[in-house]
Amino acid sequence: MRLPLIAPAELTAEQRPLYDDMKAGIEKNFQGFKTIAENGALLGPWNPWLHESKFGKPIWDLTLALSVSPSLPRTVREVAILVTGATFHSAYELYAHVIAAERRGLSDEKLATIVAGQRPNDLTREEAIAYDLASSLLHRGTLPELIYRQAVQAFGTHETAELIYLVGLYCLVSVTLNGFNVPVPDSEAE
Repeated sequence: MRLPLIAPAELTAEQRPLYDDMKAGIEKNFQGFKTIAENGALLGPWNPWLHESKFGKPIWDLTLALSVSPSLPRTVREVAILVTGATFHSAYELYAHVIAAERRGLSDEKLATIVAGQRPNDLTREEAIAYDLASSLLHRGTLPELIYRQAVQAFGTHETAELIYLVGLYCLVSVTLNGFNVPVPDSEAE
């Protein structure tokens, strides 16, 4: 880890409002995996965002916009996020979203295949569209028209935009985690 965790007592006046907002949002929206250390420091991508609050605040705002009351089915979201995390080999992202995907009902077989960078054979139609859309954006550049039309037909125009933005956000999250070498938390980080 390249950036030290920031305990609440060490926060600057600029960091404090962002910390309070992120902590409240994390406790409400990001459950089931380790996000906050025993001393109150934020883990995962939230620590780097807190270090550079000028950049972290708008990223956090986008995260909330795409996480609170999403239009897409939860399994569809998790498939797209995991395809992104697997593409970037982002350890914390995969750790957190495998847990989230399990809680949303995705099987261990599907998850293991996605994390290995492959497309599972037993995806639902919607999950398959999410997989193909994320994979195309991450590996092929411009989203093919056929995949875009399939997404619009399955989800709607607004929801397809949400899916595209979600992949973009998790590219940024994965790059943040990898750039600052954010590890998967161990039992000491609880």
